[in-house]
Amino acid sequence: MHHDPLRTEELPRHVAIIMDGNGRWAERRGLSRVEGHRAGKEAVSAVVRAAGELGIEVLTLYAFSIENWNRPQSEVTELMRLAERYLDEELPEVMANDIQVRAIGRLDRLPPRVRKQVEHAVEKTRDNGKLKLVFALSYGGRAEIVDAARRIAREAEQSRIEPDAVDEKVFASYLYDPELPDPDLLIRTSGEMRVSNFLLWQIAYAEIYVSELMWPDFRAEHLVEALRDFQSRERRFGLTSAQISGKGGE
Repeated sequence: MHHDPLRTEELPRHVAIIMDGNGRWAERRGLSRVEGHRAGKEAVSAVVRAAGELGIEVLTLYAFSIENWNRPQSEVTELMRLAERYLDEELPEVMANDIQVRAIGRLDRLPPRVRKQVEHAVEKTRDNGKLKLVFALSYGGRAEIVDAARRIAREAEQSRIEPDAVDEKVFASYLYDPELPDPDLLIRTSGEMRVSNFLLWQIAYAEIYVSELMWPDFRAEHLVEALRDFQSRERRFGLTSAQISGKGGE
């Protein structure tokens, strides 16, 4: 099968991934869900490495949602342990590859040890300049919007901001990590067609790519496939094709 090469000048700046299917991958193999999450860790390493090599600017991974807190305690504990271990074991490679770790979400809900590990990784990689690797932990898109609204309400209460001054740009500056560009491409694995409360504000114009693969089977070549698909699309941001190509009127 002949593939067009990727056009590096047209890569998405920001790729966000809903890493879905660890549990089902394990169940199909007669393994525990925990084994699925462990296998998913390999996919994370492979995709992070590939994103760095391809020159993508930001990679956001949906590692643990606010809804995930409702899973069986044993699974939550294991997911937390995996997060802690990943940050610990991968830190040398992350440093060697000049990757900057960031985290978004209600991080105060994380167990103290995990939170410490996250803060350590963020602090240690702060000056790295290549890929920004963002972990969404204890994250929910609606929670992020609510947290922003609360902060704005407090500022307004203290007369530090005029309600009428709040436009989209101002609102966005109250999100968890306002420095990040919005995702251009949202990838979801395991064939599910939903956004699952992920980056709801930021994905307004993202291209969505759904892979049938379960997350533990996802590798660098599948990321490249998603990027190729992205490059074959025309991103219009609500404009017409003619306006985009400059042939149409205003």
